[in-house]
Amino acid sequence: MTARTKLSLAQARRIALAAQGFHEARPDGAHLRHVKRLLQRSHLLQIDSVNVLVRAHYMPLFSRLGAYDRDLLEKVAYHPRKRETFEYWGHEASLISLDLHPLFRWRMARAAKGEGIYGGLARFGREKRAFIEEVRREIATRGPMGAGELSIGGKGQGAWWGWSDGKRALEWLFWAGEVTTATRRGFERIYDLPERVLPSEVLNAPTPVEEEAQRELLRRSIRALGIASERCLRDYFRLETQDAKARIPELVEAGDLIPVTIDGWNGPVYLDPQAKVPRRVEAQALVSPFDPIVWERTRTQRLFDFHYRIEIYTPAEKREFGYYCLPFLLGENIVARVDLKADRARGHLVVHSIHPEASVSAEEIAPGLGEELRLMAAWLGLDDIKAPKDWRKRLGV
Repeated sequence: MTARTKLSLAQARRIALAAQGFHEARPDGAHLRHVKRLLQRSHLLQIDSVNVLVRAHYMPLFSRLGAYDRDLLEKVAYHPRKRETFEYWGHEASLISLDLHPLFRWRMARAAKGEGIYGGLARFGREKRAFIEEVRREIATRGPMGAGELSIGGKGQGAWWGWSDGKRALEWLFWAGEVTTATRRGFERIYDLPERVLPSEVLNAPTPVEEEAQRELLRRSIRALGIASERCLRDYFRLETQDAKARIPELVEAGDLIPVTIDGWNGPVYLDPQAKVPRRVEAQALVSPFDPIVWERTRTQRLFDFHYRIEIYTPAEKREFGYYCLPFLLGENIVARVDLKADRARGHLVVHSIHPEASVSAEEIAPGLGEELRLMAAWLGLDDIKAPKDWRKRLGV
């Protein structure tokens, strides 16, 4: 294609929101079919350990469905016979739709060779192959278990990242696809062999060649994004730069990506051939920092003129907006960021701060934000909302 379609920034924004389901009204009571449909649309949900509000993988569904039963996602994720996801490294650690399993086997094969895996773990894999195989045999013999239940490998030092050798071995096996997550105990990953966890029809599905798997992952990416740069496309499933750069021209040639231009957006941009361009979007949602709509921060800046950085790892005295700030999407724009915490012990949804964007007044934001906060508090089983004094009346809390 030589001539490029030209889109306005507003059209691009609506395309992106529609691709992620924000153009649709929330259902009057979410059911299992709604959860499955959203998983099919996004293909994966990012998992993160931060639980100051709610675990990351629950939030994208809340943003689109409202106050759904979280057990519905647990069923989709971990039911022994009816599960429809597997855990793997998709966009970081993720719950991924089961039909994508064959598309990640090239990544597992690379990991087994010590490629595409972070340095320390790759080195451990090279140096401790006999130990890793012993850990795999123990899982095979004893069944599903957490890292702390291994008879070998010892205990880790300190918190989360003070891994024991047993945990390192399990994570190497996880990268290589030789173990998977059977379930979670709290947030702890419980490992088992894939053949005891995943359906046989999934494991027996043909393995595509590496290049075709990457092409299909990029096709899924553009469907989930609607419109994206090369950087955004590869970021969705965290493809290596060289792999994405090789595959994208092939997809353009095949008509699976349509080059377009967008007002004020430099560089190549690609459109999903089946993208919807709504005439308007009337969304209202608090959005997790780990939501696909804001994953790639340069895209967020371009689409919404919204400079977004999560400040969890920023020292408290240097934070500008707060520890766990959620963007607030209203209509077609991100209009504010809201620093939230679930105080489960006291039954409070704590609103530490609200920061409207420069072009938006508090009065414009407050009615919709108040509704979302009340909905969230009810969804999380919290009794009331504690908000800054100057916002309470505006929010109606």
